[in-house]
Amino acid sequence: MKFKLKHLVFLIMLSALGSIFYGLSLKEDDPIAPKFIGGGTIGLFLVAMPLFLWKESKVKNMKDYMLTKENIKKMQEKERKNTENQ
Repeated sequence: MKFKLKHLVFLIMLSALGSIFYGLSLKEDDPIAPKFIGGGTIGLFLVAMPLFLWKESKVKNMKDYMLTKENIKKMQEKERKNTENQ
């Protein structure tokens, strides 16, 4: 069975959210509750999000997002067409 990166990111996200909700469900005076919340937050923002962004940006061409003269002209032409249609 081939395990894809999107499945790994999804599992990390689910476990991080589960950890956050478990930490929130514990009593406030429980000393381990902030550790679950913090661990889930770290997993979500420092592990799952960068993995997701890296996975999605692999297929993008960065040249399309650079502000070159050609791309600026294309954007200005699209603006003119949109304003004419309104």
